[in-house]
Amino acid sequence: MAVNLRIPAEWEQQQAIQLTWPHADSDWQPWIDRIESVFINLVTAISQYQAVMVACHPSCFERVKNDLAEIKAVTLYPIASNDTWARDHGPISQYQQGQLRLLNFIFNGWGSKYGANLDNQITEQLSQQNAFAATELVSCDWILEGGSIESDGQGTCLTTSRCLLNPNRNSQLSQADLEQHLASIGFDRTLWLTEGYLAGDDTDAHIDTLARFCSTDTIAYVQCLDSEDIHYQPLLAMEQQLQQFKTRKKQNYRLVPLPLPSPCYNRDGDRLPATYANFLIINGAVLVPTYNVKEDKIALEIIQNLFPTRDIIGIDCRTVIEQFGSLHCLTMQIHTSKDPASDTAKGINETA
Repeated sequence: MAVNLRIPAEWEQQQAIQLTWPHADSDWQPWIDRIESVFINLVTAISQYQAVMVACHPSCFERVKNDLAEIKAVTLYPIASNDTWARDHGPISQYQQGQLRLLNFIFNGWGSKYGANLDNQITEQLSQQNAFAATELVSCDWILEGGSIESDGQGTCLTTSRCLLNPNRNSQLSQADLEQHLASIGFDRTLWLTEGYLAGDDTDAHIDTLARFCSTDTIAYVQCLDSEDIHYQPLLAMEQQLQQFKTRKKQNYRLVPLPLPSPCYNRDGDRLPATYANFLIINGAVLVPTYNVKEDKIALEIIQNLFPTRDIIGIDCRTVIEQFGSLHCLTMQIHTSKDPASDTAKGINETA
């Protein structure tokens, strides 16, 4: 693929992670103390490796600023928000002719399921407060959520038809139209998963809950081995579909199964979308969601084998899934200002 227009892979060098802090005037109100503890753990872990930028609601800005005062790599910006899911309202990094641009797509609350009027303005407001320094911010007039696409850094997009082709997003666009839109931002081929979902997920099957690129030829994916589980058939069908996908070199992908966590339920008895595929790759580390179940240890070991040169850090996300997302959903990476591929391919084609 031409290097002049490229969506980098997550394992490439980053300058920062963006978060949007939870606040009491949101759906987090019943769990606000617990979710803030998760965010503090998250910021503390990320800040050991790179900078963290936080959009923080004005109602709690000063208190959170004091709580994080001893963490030097964190910068807070006073910005109103509806919710916390930065993966989907945050900017998507793109390289054009070797320079970083940030793409600001429309966010409509996963098909107007939730209010998103404030979240849809966060990226623009961060830019106005110079959070992105001199980086160009490009407004895109169609709906795209960061959690709905996976990039291998070489022009391949992995996604799900259940999300991207859902009429609650871009109803006027066909699959061919969407492939053209994806090509316009740097993807010259798209791999569509039509199978697989998680109970309790209200994103319409975001790819980052199901299958993730770990290198240009490796995909980690959620596997269910319990034939009595409601996920068994859908995830088996997804696995079989992944087995048919080919790399750019026309080879089979190396497929690495991740265990499905033991079922987690909320107080109403609804199953929650616990998944280990929702890990976050940062500089020198991978942060992995855990849920206080027996599969946690197995998943951490598998992900360590996938990323042998990086530290593997478990983050307790049992509270996070109460609002139907997990660790990766809370974060958005901002890549470095200069494209490493403009000088050398090193770092793009290796397992991170």
